[in-house]
Amino acid sequence: MSRKHFLIYAGIILGMVFWAFSFIWFKMANMYYPPITIVLGRLTISSVFLYLFTRITGTLQTLQKKDRLHIVILSLFNPFLYFIGESYGLTYVSSSIGAVIISTIPLFTPFAAHYFLKEELSIMNYIGIFLSFFGVLLILYQPGKWQVSWQGLAFLLFAVFCAVAYTVRLTKLSFRYNALSLITWQNSLGALLFIPLFLVIDFPTVSSISWSWKYFIPVLELAVFASSFSFVLFAIGVKHIGAARTNIFSYIIPALTVIFAYFILDEALTLKKITGIFIVITGLFLAQIKSRFLKKMMNRLTGTPFQN
Repeated sequence: MSRKHFLIYAGIILGMVFWAFSFIWFKMANMYYPPITIVLGRLTISSVFLYLFTRITGTLQTLQKKDRLHIVILSLFNPFLYFIGESYGLTYVSSSIGAVIISTIPLFTPFAAHYFLKEELSIMNYIGIFLSFFGVLLILYQPGKWQVSWQGLAFLLFAVFCAVAYTVRLTKLSFRYNALSLITWQNSLGALLFIPLFLVIDFPTVSSISWSWKYFIPVLELAVFASSFSFVLFAIGVKHIGAARTNIFSYIIPALTVIFAYFILDEALTLKKITGIFIVITGLFLAQIKSRFLKKMMNRLTGTPFQN
């Protein structure tokens, strides 16, 4: 492996580490700040950082007039509605469970793409969703009781729905704009959408909280590392090795979150949870195997030539 490719892969993995840590950083910030305040701070700082970065590097593209409404709708789904679901969900469940639920987004995206974009579904999509669903149940269930807040689960599933809708809307815009431009614009609009919520819901509480660097640092880490550097590193990976190969690395996020939560937040790490996460990741991986690949493997086994 060349030094260039080593740095690219190292950067992608580092980005996944930051995204895995984002669940930990949120729980730490949430000990002091309410959810809307955390998200608004995260998006505002990230927007400034990404705007300066894209302006300096010349990668910020101007939105065409015909796409302005589309980017508003995109921002409504993610980050606005998505972060409402994820942030309030994480106030009720552990960071590791939150990471596992959010990691199922790639499972449901192909079904939305099939319905709205007429993309082909493979048998592996169905096998993958069955396996991952079983893995999630294994993590959430203990004999005699469920190991999760149903309120938290509802918020997280809402976040998953918003992320899937966002991905479908993103498809058309991704052909006209680079990833960093889209993230910069949607984070900026998302921050604006959160301001009224902050003023109505969180401001009366936050205005009485004394300033503390100890609890603001996790918000800063969320903004700079999870909402900024991760996307920069991810975009570099997509540019050099492609979206499909880069996305494979996202499967390690729930496993990393569980490990980090065990050491930093003292969350339980049981054999059942480890097994469940392994099953979820296996299901996620299988769901990405296209039917063409499956046909090719079957044709090899039967001696039939593969047809493109």
